[in-house]
Amino acid sequence: MAETTTIHTKPFLILSAFIAAAVASLLILSALWYSFINPVPFSPGATATRGCAAPTTDSQDRTFYDDPELSYSFGSPLKNWDEKRQKWLHHHPSFATAAGVLNRVVVVTGSQPPPCLNPVGDALLLRLFKNKVDYCRIQGHDIFYNNAFLHREMSSLWAKLPPVRAAMVAHPEAEWVLWLDSDTVVTDMEFKLPFEKYGNHNFVICGWENLVYEKRSWLGLNTGVFLIRNCQWSIDFIETWASLGPANPNHEELKEIIRGTLTDNESPSDDQSALVYLMLKQKEKWGEKVYIENGYSFNGYWQAIVDGYEKIEEMYRAVEAAASGLRRRRGEAVSGWYGEMREVYLKGTQDGNGGWRRPFITHFTGCQPCSGHHNPIYGGDSCWNGMERALNFADNQVLRNYGFVHDSLGNSSFVSPLQFDSPG
Repeated sequence: MAETTTIHTKPFLILSAFIAAAVASLLILSALWYSFINPVPFSPGATATRGCAAPTTDSQDRTFYDDPELSYSFGSPLKNWDEKRQKWLHHHPSFATAAGVLNRVVVVTGSQPPPCLNPVGDALLLRLFKNKVDYCRIQGHDIFYNNAFLHREMSSLWAKLPPVRAAMVAHPEAEWVLWLDSDTVVTDMEFKLPFEKYGNHNFVICGWENLVYEKRSWLGLNTGVFLIRNCQWSIDFIETWASLGPANPNHEELKEIIRGTLTDNESPSDDQSALVYLMLKQKEKWGEKVYIENGYSFNGYWQAIVDGYEKIEEMYRAVEAAASGLRRRRGEAVSGWYGEMREVYLKGTQDGNGGWRRPFITHFTGCQPCSGHHNPIYGGDSCWNGMERALNFADNQVLRNYGFVHDSLGNSSFVSPLQFDSPG
């Protein structure tokens, strides 16, 4: 009997175990599926585990993104943008309450879609992009690099406006958008934009008021670098600016009108000429909120800068030789704090005009590193040599946080280790 009982019970036990395992598997799969379609909301104060970033989720409340009429491009007016941004921030309080929210910046830059004609063009563009990424990483800025024409009619020099407009919509948490031409080099990695100067302004650009309003010159401004606040005023301003470009069906007539308004016979029909024209014709509407900056190298001209890098490095080393705190090794994440500490020793200094402060931006206007068709007034390889020097000058500021320094500004390949307690 015992043997008979054993023979009949075993299949039953096996079947029961199989059913239990199947039920358990279904429960696990159900739990996983539920967690997939109903993710746990992220708490801003939550602690990440094992050093991984904590997961983030989007608010399920309706925002302007749910409007089917929303456009990231020109031609479709964006209304009530300030209210829409505030509503989005209300639904995303971790962005609204983060430290420094009023100065949150997204940097926008880019290059053309096809490969470069200049043999060293692609290598230069890569290093120019790396330079901007380094600056954004150190300063805590976001960056958007674009190499597609986001508007079919707006290419060449006009191609900068569509990604700036799109970035405003894509980054409602950002208070400012900073445009940097591809041929610009950030040559002061510690530099913090003086937002306190721009509190009553929405658009900052390098230039000279007398050249714009008195001389009516297209060289009165330089659109290779500009800072624009993410607000309704700016949406309207950049839309008006873009309406003077090639997307306008009457662009050919507009070009002649703009040329006739400006005093430069050689003024091109580009975004810069159009902006000067706009400033002249609608100064009462826009001028009060435009800050024309020339107090520092917001957009420094490269030929006046590149030969002075060694002197600048020498002066900064002298400051560090006298201030042991600045010579201290530190993590890159806190390098900005040392930049603020350095300001104590830089008071009264200036960049350019015989000064020895690092220039914020060195702009290689007229060099065209990708096409290679640089302005003929620049002889030989002055553009490419100058870019190498500027990039290495900036890179030294980055590499010092990793314990190295370039052997010379003319040599991009080789570096040497920094000695302990040695000025950078």
